Amino acid sequence: MAVGIFDSGLGGLTVLDAAQKRLPDVPFVYYADSAHAPYGVRTADDIYELTVKATQTLFDAGCDLVILACNTASAAALRRMQESWVPADKRVLGVFVPLIEALTERSWGDNSPPREVDVKHVALFATPATVSSRAFQRELAFRAVGVDVEAQACGGVVDAIEDGDMILAEALVNSHVDALKRKMPQPDAAILGCTHYPLMQSQFQAALGDNVKVYSQANLVAESLADYLDRRPEMLGGGETKYLTSGDPKQVSQRAVQFMRRQITFESA
Repeated sequence: MAVGIFDSGLGGLTVLDAAQKRLPDVPFVYYADSAHAPYGVRTADDIYELTVKATQTLFDAGCDLVILACNTASAAALRRMQESWVPADKRVLGVFVPLIEALTERSWGDNSPPREVDVKHVALFATPATVSSRAFQRELAFRAVGVDVEAQACGGVVDAIEDGDMILAEALVNSHVDALKRKMPQPDAAILGCTHYPLMQSQFQAALGDNVKVYSQANLVAESLADYLDRRPEMLGGGETKYLTSGDPKQVSQRAVQFMRRQITFESA
């Protein structure tokens, strides 16, 4: 059995890359819903329907475990999917869990009451849909008290990255960081709450300053997946990694090569 990794576009390749390096013997199926990207400006119902359809595509491809490597989908669709749609023999996981584990320094299975943590002022950079969902703040509140979260909706960044316009993406990052700093001048930490954003991590870090710890999701998700599979070895099997897309496979493959600087060939889903 392969592990499915889903994103609305190519940002989830940052998660896949980290997971492949951490788990070189695990086959993956990556699905990019490029025909409907970006998700970050869509309604919650629209995001839910698209995410369910994409997840079913990965189930049909032989994946019993699917990671929503898309913060927008994790924020707007995951809880609803887990409560009312995911079959009993399947698992769908999001990308918030490893991030909050790292930020609060407590495991997800720790059900003790919320407690104070070292980080007090957190800047959250995410898509408009993720910000409006307040899913990150809700999950964080279950585990920590006394943490001030200031969210900045980073409109346009995903579109610029997907279009390969990194000059525009960098300008937008600087603009969004400036806007955040007007609301929270001195954050202790910053969350890159979109799997596209690790491609711009150095720009976020430069704009925020060296004294701000920037949390990026790819390596955290890979470590969490390794731990999960250690506890659920029955979810592993053989096979090769495949790349699927709802968009134009040739165009998506070209963009993927630009992002990851290695050969990646997508097929039509």
